[in-house]
Amino acid sequence: MKTLKFTKMHGLGNDFVVINGIDQEFDPKEASLSKWADRFRGVGFDQLLVVEKPSSETVDFRYRIFNADGSEVEQCGNGARCFVRFVVDKGLTDKKEILVETASGVIIPKLLDNGLVTVNMGKPKFMPSEIPFVSMGEETDDALTHIVLVGLESIPVSCVNMGNPHAVIVVEDTENAPVGLWGEAIESHHQFPERVNVGFMQIIDRQSIRLRVYERGAGETQACGTGACAAVVAGVRLGLLDSGIPVKVSLPGGDLFISWQAEDDVLMTGPAETVFEGELQY
Repeated sequence: MKTLKFTKMHGLGNDFVVINGIDQEFDPKEASLSKWADRFRGVGFDQLLVVEKPSSETVDFRYRIFNADGSEVEQCGNGARCFVRFVVDKGLTDKKEILVETASGVIIPKLLDNGLVTVNMGKPKFMPSEIPFVSMGEETDDALTHIVLVGLESIPVSCVNMGNPHAVIVVEDTENAPVGLWGEAIESHHQFPERVNVGFMQIIDRQSIRLRVYERGAGETQACGTGACAAVVAGVRLGLLDSGIPVKVSLPGGDLFISWQAEDDVLMTGPAETVFEGELQY
């Protein structure tokens, strides 16, 4: 039996168990992650985050993300903010801006003096092969939307890869959007061979939106950082949102601010909070 120290954190209600894999031995393959994620019989979390030593001297840390169902994924924006808060609070670095290696590339989170965290999330990708998405037509990054068939519905989605795949749907009202029905159907749709996060975006004005996200491997969450980035990118490309200035993204758990201008990196700013410390045995 092994004892594992962990920290429970959240970013706008999107909650995480964070493991220090530098100062203690931890192999996710040996752990019952789905049991730990159970909110009635375990700790409960949307994702489990692991802090590891980097594989290269050019970065400060390695960042691994596991969904509640145990699947490993490439990126998590709210988790990235919690990641930098964790390594600073635990004294693993004295830097406020760090280079973090992920499965989808390097991200650059920065802890601000006001306690918020800004993360350079890199450049979005749009080619169907980069999502990945099996397009019914010619593969091109010029297409702003693609059609996904759900039952008898032909749903236009904007496909964006923000280190992980997203399908963004513009809706009139997020409160009444079929998030559970369409989210579940599109998340595992055959046109998305690696599954997909599904965002439902309501345009308030050119600098603010409402958003709900059905995340692959987790279901609907209180907030999704990469989903907020993908939604703003899609909104700018569709001509619905202003480019190059912060857009307020109101999620069920709170607000994020996302800025993107074509050809530039996406910048995300929001909070990261520690809830409690604990130990697990496995």
